Amino acid sequence: MQQEIIEWFEAEGRDLPWRQPGFTPWGSLVSEFMLQQTPVARVVPKLEEFLQRWPTPGALASSPSGDAVRAWANLGYPRRALWLHQCAVTIVEKFNGEVPREVKDLLSLPGVGPYTARAVAVFAFGAHEPVVDTNIRRVIARHNQGNADQGPPSTQRDLEAMTALLPSPDKSPAFNAGIMELGALVCTARNPRCDVCPIAHTCAWKKAGYPEHVGPKKTVQKKYEGSDRQARGAVMAVLRQAQHTVNTEELEACWPDHAQLGRAISGLLHDGLIELVADDRYQLPA
Repeated sequence: MQQEIIEWFEAEGRDLPWRQPGFTPWGSLVSEFMLQQTPVARVVPKLEEFLQRWPTPGALASSPSGDAVRAWANLGYPRRALWLHQCAVTIVEKFNGEVPREVKDLLSLPGVGPYTARAVAVFAFGAHEPVVDTNIRRVIARHNQGNADQGPPSTQRDLEAMTALLPSPDKSPAFNAGIMELGALVCTARNPRCDVCPIAHTCAWKKAGYPEHVGPKKTVQKKYEGSDRQARGAVMAVLRQAQHTVNTEELEACWPDHAQLGRAISGLLHDGLIELVADDRYQLPA
């Protein structure tokens, strides 16, 4: 299974910036932040712009956090931009401006969880660690466990399942990347392409006749349209475009439900994504 996935990945893997020789550990960290719940097609152009402007942690750390939030633009979940800025500051203050190599050090960075820490350790530094995302979990659930769906995540259980599959240290980075790519392109949640899957001949789910999932299901995110998340996004869009502070009356023009708008503003203030700089005037963080 491992060698078949590696060979498939070498032949079919996408040509993405973070897979190019010489791509920096800082670039890897930035890309992982951007890729959280955001499609690759939207990330690639923004990643290039971001790294041209801030090619090192020190460059970002020396800029106001609001600049990072503004540059995040339409990537969504702007709190990631704030965390990334905090990461840059921490890397400068605690790691001499260099992205740390060890998982335990990466986990100490703001906004970095088990997946991001291991992804950077593996893909930037070649560490022998298990990387687990939803695509990898799906491949393991189907191929090894015969389940149609990966179910709710469990960090310990998922890491143990991937660790059991890791090949030798020299091959584990390629295997991590390959099984992730397989889940993204072939073993997809809907309409899996079993006819071109390199491990279909050993897939437990296929051998069982593709039974439907009967266990617990992963949580489905609530509809975005009309949600508080969309209201927050509307507020952020106004502030990113503004060349000055914005008052409540101006923000009310961007969202019709004023009660929902109030919740959005309160939540953004609490998260540090906007600041109240005077009575009734707001701006991105300085």
